[in-house]
Amino acid sequence: MSAPPVDYYTALEVDSKATQQQIRDAYKKQALRHHPDRVPEGSPERSTRTKKFQQINDAYYTLSDPTRRKDYDASRNHFHGFASSSAQNDADNEDVPPPQAGGSSFPWSAFGFGGKASSEQDRNTFSNEQFGGVFEEMMHDEGLAEEDKTPNRRFWSVVGAVSGGAMGFIVANMPGAIAGAVGGNRLGAIRDKRGKSVYSVFQELDQPEKMRLLSELASKVFAHAIS
Repeated sequence: MSAPPVDYYTALEVDSKATQQQIRDAYKKQALRHHPDRVPEGSPERSTRTKKFQQINDAYYTLSDPTRRKDYDASRNHFHGFASSSAQNDADNEDVPPPQAGGSSFPWSAFGFGGKASSEQDRNTFSNEQFGGVFEEMMHDEGLAEEDKTPNRRFWSVVGAVSGGAMGFIVANMPGAIAGAVGGNRLGAIRDKRGKSVYSVFQELDQPEKMRLLSELASKVFAHAIS
């Protein structure tokens, strides 16, 4: 007997009565918390994070749309043996089960992009594209992107300081790191934006820079949620 599908409300850590804004805010927090780029590329944790990140995106895709959410709620409430949210709180790293054959199985492919993806690459592409839009919104909220979603001077200053600081530390230890950070900040502040969106630029960054930006953004989002 197959296990019941993961509860999308549990995946986002929200109540089933949550408002659409609460769903969106929860997605921001969970996507930042579990994003694969918050760990090094060779980390054994990356695979688990990728699966969890895909699960969170499937949940947001379904629950952020009133029609999809209504259909999902109807099936969720009538699925015999569907685990409650409290019983699934420790299931963060559980794989999303594939659609099952047979008329009595849960219609998993009807909800979330994951059930419709033809390959793992498709799921990764969708997850990144969906996160990208919300990421740009968060970067704008933090003053790191313009209205047209292009990186601003502050964004390049932050990225330049991280890059320069890392290079300076490698070359000349801590004094070099300080000098490199200052130099990188100045260079980053005048870097040509080339009309790219802030998320496009983010995807081109080296892994340490991605980790730093996501961690700093996550700390601000979590701080806002607490305050």
